[in-house]
Amino acid sequence: MTQLEIIKTRVAYLFSTSPKIHINVRLVHPRLELKNDVVVIKGVYKNIFTIEEYTAGRPRLHSLQYVDILTGNIEIME
Repeated sequence: MTQLEIIKTRVAYLFSTSPKIHINVRLVHPRLELKNDVVVIKGVYKNIFTIEEYTAGRPRLHSLQYVDILTGNIEIME
């Protein structure tokens, strides 16, 4: 099992057991920066997963790639 497959499995497990997580995200394109914010995992797919965050005062949906966890641009605190 590769590192990327392990990451996908762990995100899928979080989605099924407790989708509300704390996350750090630092992406340039699209610009997204979250620091220890609470988000909800809304969907888990083959190459991406979707989260919903409320930092702007209203819900916003973002699609994130598993590879960004591997490179360190996304850190899941749980």
